[in-house]
Amino acid sequence: MPAISSSFSPPSFLSTSEALKTTRRLANISGHMAAHNPTVFTPDMVPQAPEDPLFGLMVAYRKDTFEKKVDLGIGAYRDDNAKPWVLPVVQKADEILRKDPNLNHEYLPIAGLADFTSAAQKLILGPHSPAIKDKRVASFQTISGTGAVHLGALFLSKFYKRPANQAVYFSSPTWANHNQIFSNVQLPTKSYPYFSTSTKGLDFEGMRSAIDQAPEGSIILLHACAHNPTGVDPTREQWVEIAKVVRARNHFPFFDCAYQGFASGNLENDAWAVQYFIDQGFELCVAQSFAKNFGLYGERAGAFHFVTGAAPDAEQTIGRISSQLAILQRSEISNPPAYGARIASLILNDPDLFKQWQSNLETMSGRIVDMRKALRSKLEELNGKEGSWKHITDQIGMFSFTGLTEKQVLKIREDAHIYMTKNGRISMAGLNTRNVEYTAKAIDRVVRETQ
Repeated sequence: MPAISSSFSPPSFLSTSEALKTTRRLANISGHMAAHNPTVFTPDMVPQAPEDPLFGLMVAYRKDTFEKKVDLGIGAYRDDNAKPWVLPVVQKADEILRKDPNLNHEYLPIAGLADFTSAAQKLILGPHSPAIKDKRVASFQTISGTGAVHLGALFLSKFYKRPANQAVYFSSPTWANHNQIFSNVQLPTKSYPYFSTSTKGLDFEGMRSAIDQAPEGSIILLHACAHNPTGVDPTREQWVEIAKVVRARNHFPFFDCAYQGFASGNLENDAWAVQYFIDQGFELCVAQSFAKNFGLYGERAGAFHFVTGAAPDAEQTIGRISSQLAILQRSEISNPPAYGARIASLILNDPDLFKQWQSNLETMSGRIVDMRKALRSKLEELNGKEGSWKHITDQIGMFSFTGLTEKQVLKIREDAHIYMTKNGRISMAGLNTRNVEYTAKAIDRVVRETQ
């Protein structure tokens, strides 16, 4: 069929209105014919991606109409009524911001809100950090911790020399997004042993040995505290040994810190590993999130810190690194969002608000500790085996690796409407005084009935 010319003129005997209708009709036909051109993005070029398992779990939970359903998948804090908790100190800071006559919606600088990044530096590196004192830290405000990990990965993919194509090493298991973020910037990934299925604790010897055997100059990603998904952290003595092997193999440490203050309730304690590595003179980077410890999940407040080693030209080195980070940030987001950073900055820089924040952190971490104790107590009461669920209280932070198999996880979801990730990870924040006994009974039943 010949193509219809866009310059076609209707016959002169048609009225003006009929001529217009004819022209439109012919244009529509022409448009429909053009719309049938095949796409270049065929299935073999762009295959259908699998649904994100965690967000898929959230959708399934929301669709479930069962009255006693329990959400143990979500990585966000809930109070004892299973409701999101806006920290009282965040409410206060929010009110101060709204009443500020100078508040505006102008762009932030590329590196973000300076009062926020400098306070974030001191929080994670320590107020008396030698790196801050020596001016060898570059800090950028990011799209929460995810954006910080991505910015660091992007920088390393472009500027870190890897002559033997050294990989990034993650713990096994790790936060699922780590693999995607580093793979997307074409960095190869490998893993080191971390969780022992037999002890349900840290496989320290496996971890240390794998890091020691990794090719010299590899990138080692470490969870600063409250390991996600296991809730298992190294002791301080073990951190010292980890630092020794990282130093001996000339590896580059990359810390991911999403739970400072939320893990133990103590900000300094949760930052100990990062600060120890800096005191040992390591060149490293840190991804820092303020989603969990401020409850600012949707505000996407985070920071990325690059710390260069102590040297006479350290200031010049960090200046060069900062200039390249600025180009990367500019090309991706131009500049970060302001509101969450403003709230966090107010709290971090005001002594009274900071003290109240520490109290709020103790409330959150304390409730999670209480739920750990309650779940363990109920489970051991049901099976009559003291110490059989000790790993629940040994682990720390928001998550616990229960040891349930995928088969048991799917069974408990089907029978009891309790939702958790397939690897048996549960969010302790999803438990409360109303559902912990129900959950314990369901776990006990599925362990007895399903291998």
